[in-house]
Amino acid sequence: MNKLIKRMLDLIISLIGVIFSSPLILFAAIAVFLQDRKSPFYFAPRIGKNGREFTMFKIRTMVVGADKSGIDSTSGDDLRITRLGRIIRKYKIDELTQLFNVFKGEMSLVGPRPNVKRDTDLYTSEEGKLLRIKPGITDFASIVFSDESEILSGKQDPDISYNQLIRPGKSQLGLFYYYNQKITIDFAILVITLISIASRKASLKALAKVLTYYKAPKELITIARRTEPLIPTPPPGAVNIVTTRSISKNHS
Repeated sequence: MNKLIKRMLDLIISLIGVIFSSPLILFAAIAVFLQDRKSPFYFAPRIGKNGREFTMFKIRTMVVGADKSGIDSTSGDDLRITRLGRIIRKYKIDELTQLFNVFKGEMSLVGPRPNVKRDTDLYTSEEGKLLRIKPGITDFASIVFSDESEILSGKQDPDISYNQLIRPGKSQLGLFYYYNQKITIDFAILVITLISIASRKASLKALAKVLTYYKAPKELITIARRTEPLIPTPPPGAVNIVTTRSISKNHS
C-alpha cells in the first residue's frame, strides 16, 4: 500500500470527521462531566508503531481511577462502567475522539487496535509484526469482536479469557491485514464498520465476503463469520493456550 496515499486519506477523513463529530463529542463530554463533575476525557497509554507508547484520547466511560484496578479487559458486567458510559460504548461515541490521534499521525483510520503494554509484552514474535504498522480506529477484528464485552461477561478473569478466546482470532485477523495492506481493503473495512452500527449480522456477512475475495484461509473466514462458539486456543506463533499474563511463563 502506498503509505503517502494512506496518510493523506487519514488526514482528510479525520479532519472531516472531527469537524462533523465535534458537536456529538462536546455533548457527550458535557454529559459525562455532569454525572460526577470529573474530567470527561480519559487519556489512555497505548503501544503504537515500533513499540512506541502514545496517549489515546477517549471519552471516559468508567469511574475515575478504573485503570488502577489492574484489569485491562472490559466485560459487559464490569462494575467500573458508568450508566452513561454503557450508552456511549454501545454507540461507539467514545471512539470518535481517536480521530485526533489519526490527525496527529499516531494512529490510522484502519489498522490493528492498539493495546496496553501489559498485553503487547505478551506478544509472540509473529504477533510482534502487528507493531510494525500504525494502530487503527477500526479493523477486521474490531468488527468481528465488537461484542467483546459480552464475550467476557461472567468470566472470573476477563484478562485471561480475553487472551484465550479473543486474542488468537484478533491477532490472526490483524496479521492477515498486515500481510495484505491495500487501500481497497481499508475502504471495505471503513464501509463495513459503518454497516456494523446498524446491523452486526450484515457486517459479519460482508466481512466474510471480503476475506473470501482476498483469499483468506478458511479458518479465518470461519472466525469472521462468528457462527462457531469461541474456544480457548493459542495465539499465533504459540503452541500453548495462555493461562497466565506472566511473560516468562508464556514465552517459555
